[in-house]
Amino acid sequence: MDGSALDTLRAQHEVAYDPALVDRPDDLAALIGSARALIVRNRTQVRPALLERAPRLEVVGRLGVGLDNIDVAACEARGIAVRPATGANDLSVAEYVVCGVLMLLRGAYHASAEMADGAWPRTRLMGREASGRALGLVGFGAIARETARRASALGMRILAHDPFLPDDHPVFAQLQATPLPLADLLARADAVSLHVPLTDATRGLIGAAALAGMRKDAVLINAARGGVVDEAALAEALKAGRLGGAMLDVFEREPLPGGGPLKGAPNLILTPHIAGVTEESNVRVSAAVAEAVARVLKERAAA
Repeated sequence: MDGSALDTLRAQHEVAYDPALVDRPDDLAALIGSARALIVRNRTQVRPALLERAPRLEVVGRLGVGLDNIDVAACEARGIAVRPATGANDLSVAEYVVCGVLMLLRGAYHASAEMADGAWPRTRLMGREASGRALGLVGFGAIARETARRASALGMRILAHDPFLPDDHPVFAQLQATPLPLADLLARADAVSLHVPLTDATRGLIGAAALAGMRKDAVLINAARGGVVDEAALAEALKAGRLGGAMLDVFEREPLPGGGPLKGAPNLILTPHIAGVTEESNVRVSAAVAEAVARVLKERAAA
C-alpha cells in the first residue's frame, strides 16, 4: 500500500501495516479482534471464519476490484461495508492487455537466448500486425472499454460479448464495438481478452470446447480472474498447436504451484497477478481505498 495513503490513515487511526500478514493467519486472527477496518489485496480470504473473529469490524477495503476473495454476503449480513478501488487500476490493466496482444501477435520477443547464442531466426519470427485485426472482449465493463479505446487507436476492430448489456446499448456504438454471442466472438477474433469476474457462470468459461471454437492462430489473454480459463485445456491447446499463444496474469491457485500443466507450454507468457499493479496505479488504488475506509469509519462513528 502506498506510503502517502498509509500516512493519511495514520493521522486519524491506529494502523497495523504488515504486507506479510496474509502468510501468518494466526497473527491476523489475533489482530483482527480489535480492528474496525481491514484492508486486503487478493490473497487474504475474508470468509465467515475470519469475520467471526472480528466483532468490531465495520469496513473491508480491497486494494483492487475483484471481490472473489471476500464473502460479500457474509459481510453484508454483519453490517460490514466492502469498499473496492473501483476504476483506480483500469488504465494499468488496459495497457497490460494491449501490450500482451502486440507481443503475442508479433511473436518476436522470445528469442533472446537464441540470438545470444548466434542464431538469426528472422523467417520464423515474422509475426503479425495488430492493425486491421479483431480484438474480442469477453465482458464489456470499465476495463474492457479502456482496452477497446487503446486497441481502436492501433487500428483494431472491436468485438464484444456481455450478457448483461443489450445489443442496442449505446456504449457499443460509442466505442465502435460489435456485440456478439460468445461463440461467434471466439470464432471471429484474432485476439481474445477476458474481463469477467469469477462466478459459478464464468468458472471454466474458456475450457476445451471454447478453445476449440477459437481460430487456430488466435491469442488469448486473461488478466481478469483465475478459474475462468481451464489451465490444463489451455496448455493442451498450445502444445497441440491449436492456439497461437496466450498470456495469463491470474490462476486457479495463487501463487501458481510449480510443475503444473502450464509448464513447458509454448507461446505462453505468465505474470504474477500484476496487470493492475503499477507504480501509478498503486498510488491511485491506495488513495481511493484509504479515503473510502476513512469515510465509512467517520460515518459510523457519527451515527
